[in-house]
Amino acid sequence: MRKRLLALLLTLTMVLPVPVLAAENSADNFVRSKTYAGEFSDLTPDSTFYSNVSALYEYGLSQGKTDGTFGLKDSVTVSQIIIFAARIRSLYVSGDAEAGAAAYRTEGQQTYEPYLAYLQAQGVLDTELSGTYFTAATRAQVAHVLAATLPANVLSPINQDLVTEGYATRRYITDVTEYTDYYQDILSLYKWGVSVGADAKGSYLPDAPITRGAVAAMLTRMVDPSLRLTPDWVILPTYSAQGTSWSDLITGNTTYLSAPSSQTEIAQDVAYMLSQERSVLTLDYDRRISLSFVNQVMNEALSEVKSYCEQLYNSVSCNYSTETGRIVLTFSDVSSGSSLSEYRDYTLSAAIAVHDQLWANGQITSSMSDYEKAKVYFTWICQNCTYDYSAGTDSISHIAYALFKNGTAVCDGYTGAYNLLLKLEGIDCYALSNSEHIWTVATLDGTEYHIDTTWGDSAVSIDYSYFAMTPQQSWKYHQW
Repeated sequence: MRKRLLALLLTLTMVLPVPVLAAENSADNFVRSKTYAGEFSDLTPDSTFYSNVSALYEYGLSQGKTDGTFGLKDSVTVSQIIIFAARIRSLYVSGDAEAGAAAYRTEGQQTYEPYLAYLQAQGVLDTELSGTYFTAATRAQVAHVLAATLPANVLSPINQDLVTEGYATRRYITDVTEYTDYYQDILSLYKWGVSVGADAKGSYLPDAPITRGAVAAMLTRMVDPSLRLTPDWVILPTYSAQGTSWSDLITGNTTYLSAPSSQTEIAQDVAYMLSQERSVLTLDYDRRISLSFVNQVMNEALSEVKSYCEQLYNSVSCNYSTETGRIVLTFSDVSSGSSLSEYRDYTLSAAIAVHDQLWANGQITSSMSDYEKAKVYFTWICQNCTYDYSAGTDSISHIAYALFKNGTAVCDGYTGAYNLLLKLEGIDCYALSNSEHIWTVATLDGTEYHIDTTWGDSAVSIDYSYFAMTPQQSWKYHQW
């Protein structure tokens, strides 16, 4: 009986699973050795980054905080990101997340020091982060540490072409340039699918701090290919104006002055307001002012707004205090009412569509001069609009919206639509007016010209004599 029992024990011993030895320097060591079962009190299935934080626990890369939470919204210090990175490196090298730091642990150390020593021995870091270990890590610093944590051949550049083109065309990751700290490391995270940015434009926010939840997302994407992401970016042709905003069209001096004292300074304030995509301009003279002064400021500001007639503002209302010197100007459009925002959105989208189509069908090419491009747009306006002889003072034909929406306009609608198309092309222009008419002044290839699309469309065929007039020629038709 005893012999039989011994034989049975031997048999059972033979079928027990034999622990698999960890591979050396292998991504196969990234194995979920635990099962998350609610260990972090602040993490639920509905939490942002739930799958990442739970994975971080299952890979043995984090035990959470001593209070039983993970600290999803807490910021991460430089020393903490070093600890996380060292665990990933050690897991890759030896199959044990703590083995790397253990070899460098001595009495009296700060918690992070053996992890840092290990990364330095592995060639991941040097001393570039010295003096910052207890400060909140910037997202750029996180990228720098993570980009070197694993050998280059471990992480596949699944987004290589998409990121390269998106970044090169400056349509995505626009807050990162070659002057940004660790910009190559940041781009590497995108190419590997470790980061896709913080918004629709893929912004990385390199100087911002980062939360433990967001760090968990990056860390687990490093070790788990199934968690890596591909941005849902649309790479448009280089000529495309898609994504251009109203504020992008404002150039020149946009410095705000609370008490402008000249027409030039009022022009700055109007440009500032438009660059912020606002329709209200507040001025504070901080002294008693007269009603005549208020009227002067209001009229000068309205004149400046009309020079940007593509923005669809053509009227102004004013609240003021003669005692305090505060003037609040609110710009609008006579005909739009509460629909102005909707009209502006439609107008810009329609103009962008025209711009892109003219490029797509080859009517505009990169080899053309500003003069040639401006003539193409002049032709398009004249071919796609009819003068609205029935328009009253409150008609939408006074704004560019009517031209793109209905194919009808009067002079300020013609001019606004034309100027919008030129500005999408990067051509500097403004609207010039007198008491009866408004037209375009544009700088084409370094020379200033006057262009009147309204009068160019006044005959059966397009009259190009009103295109690219000298100031002297323009004066003969309409003085200002």
